[in-house]
Amino acid sequence: MNQALLIIDAQQALIEGDQAEPGVVEKERLIKNINSVIEKAVEKESEIIFIRDVDVSKGEGPGFQVHEAIKVPAGAVTFNKAATNSFYGTPLYDYLNERNIKHVVMMGCKTEYCIDTAVRTATVNGFDVTLVGDAHSTSDSDALTGQQIIDHHNRTLHGHYNVDNFSMVRNSDEDLFAPLHDNYR
Repeated sequence: MNQALLIIDAQQALIEGDQAEPGVVEKERLIKNINSVIEKAVEKESEIIFIRDVDVSKGEGPGFQVHEAIKVPAGAVTFNKAATNSFYGTPLYDYLNERNIKHVVMMGCKTEYCIDTAVRTATVNGFDVTLVGDAHSTSDSDALTGQQIIDHHNRTLHGHYNVDNFSMVRNSDEDLFAPLHDNYR
């Protein structure tokens, strides 16, 4: 099965914070787990795709780049987006379809915005999704802590389905590139 790893908005300024936004919660754990999953994707020869939001640091400078502690492998592809949705206005959908990708592993920032939207959009567009439950993060909001937002989305997105395709939440220490979706169809 052709698979892809999608790392969304794991950018320096989003993770660490800057004058525009606070950093995410559990950033050290996030970076460690992202790097661990990237290693697994390389071992499985999966496609590796980074998405960067052009609104972060106005689309320039060190803050816009993938976080300096994340190990970007040779051959990884990067797409820039202007919307919350990683599929909107980017070549992501076509890229996945051209490679006959059926399963996408996702992680990154921010949970309630770009992660949630990517998971839901992917399932509607014919992809099974594994969201890495301990490799996405966000910052505290006025209503909830960042950890509460993460916990809520892990619960809500686990089993989220759009008739034919759905998402599962699994942690970084699991065999994420051995999807379990067919066990539940």
